[in-house]
Amino acid sequence: MNLTIGDVAKRTGLPAKTIRYYEDIGLVKPLREDNGYRVFRDSDLHKLTFLGRARALGFSIEDCRTLLALYEDETRASADVKAVAQKHLAEIEAKITDLQSMHATLSHLSLECSGDGRPDCPILKGLSGQNV
Repeated sequence: MNLTIGDVAKRTGLPAKTIRYYEDIGLVKPLREDNGYRVFRDSDLHKLTFLGRARALGFSIEDCRTLLALYEDETRASADVKAVAQKHLAEIEAKITDLQSMHATLSHLSLECSGDGRPDCPILKGLSGQNV
C-alpha cells in the first residue's frame, strides 16, 4: 500500500514536518514519484510509528537511529537493545534527581518569601547566590 505524507501523519500521529525531518536525516526513505511527491510504504509507516513511540519515551535521535538499526537486524543481540534502554533509563533517573533537587530548593525559597508588597524577596536572594 502506498501512502501520502498526509495519510502517514494521520496514522502515526506525527506532524508532516517531523516526518520530513526524519527523511532529511535518513531515518526513513520514502519512494518518490515522477512528480517528486513522497510515497510511503507500509514499512515506512511502521518505522515512523516505532520512531514516534521511541521519541515519546525520550530517546534521542541517535538512540532512535541505533534502536531502529537493531530492530531491523535479525541477528541482533537483545543485550545490545537492553544496553541502549538502560543507558537512557540512567539518564532519566539523573534528570529525576536533578528535578527533585530543584523542587526542594524552590519549595524552600517559596516558603521563605512572604509574598507581600515589600521589596525584600528570599527567592531573588537565593537566585543571586545569597544565603536565605
